[in-house]
Amino acid sequence: MSAAESHQPPAAPGPLPAPSVPGPPPGPLEPWPETVRWQPISRDLIWVELLRLAAVLGVVGLGVVIGWILSGHWLFGLGLAVVLLLGVGRAVSIVRAVRAWGYAERQEDLLVRHGLLVRRLSIVPYARMQFVDVSAGPLERAFDLATVQLHTAAAASDARVPGLRPAEASRLRDRLTALGEDRAEGL
Repeated sequence: MSAAESHQPPAAPGPLPAPSVPGPPPGPLEPWPETVRWQPISRDLIWVELLRLAAVLGVVGLGVVIGWILSGHWLFGLGLAVVLLLGVGRAVSIVRAVRAWGYAERQEDLLVRHGLLVRRLSIVPYARMQFVDVSAGPLERAFDLATVQLHTAAAASDARVPGLRPAEASRLRDRLTALGEDRAEGL
């Protein structure tokens, strides 16, 4: 070995960092993924919706069973099986649908997303809000839940956020009302 070959600079320690490759651009239903912090709704809404489904299935199922008993026709048995299968399918979709709900508060607007097959993202500017409702039906109250309903000038653009705890619903209502009043003054 020559002196030049034995006197090589030491190799850099460890592997070189990989160049950062940007990911795919966000889709139209996932805007601003780095700047938006989505808030989920309460999973207790699953139980509320499942109880509503059970009530409907109970009434329909009872009607089919009574028809089957009175007529004895096999089609009522088939109808009962179809009702039960549709009920199981709907129960699965309820669980997935509740998990798909979310909302995010930004500086100028409120984002609400939901939906499974048809995904929906509503962006409601605070300045466009006319009033904010908080409601809770008997089942929602039994599970300590409430729904915030946003009303705007356009009826089609109304948005709602179900499955919130009453304290969070009140906080969101008060904040949206205050922001709506502030933004409306600037118009």
